[in-house]
Amino acid sequence: MTHLADLPVWAAIPVALLLLLGASLALIGSIGFVRLRSFYERVHAPTLGTTMGIGSVLLASMLCFTVLQSRLVLHEILIAVFMIVTTPITLMLLARAALYRDRSEGSDDVPAAPPVQTGAPSAPDAAPPV
Repeated sequence: MTHLADLPVWAAIPVALLLLLGASLALIGSIGFVRLRSFYERVHAPTLGTTMGIGSVLLASMLCFTVLQSRLVLHEILIAVFMIVTTPITLMLLARAALYRDRSEGSDDVPAAPPVQTGAPSAPDAAPPV
């Protein structure tokens, strides 16, 4: 048995809209994951859908339980912080690993690696002694 029947209409409408927004963003991210062709294109859609979608769902959860419990519920902020920090980092690590793999295999689909400097870096032009 849930207590969601006790949720007032003024709070139920924003909660429902935030949940629909979060679900829509997750769906768009999933469709983008399926439709896009290369790995590099595919990693962006779910990352954006996850970050924005989970933010909307967490806001809905915070609003719902704050109203139902008559006190400020902030547990979801910790979840949001972890999601906002870890999702882009995961995207970056996956993309860099794939780029390294593709460059190692000599794939033509990725840009060439920048030239590596060997030896000591050149010193800037020094002023002549006086």
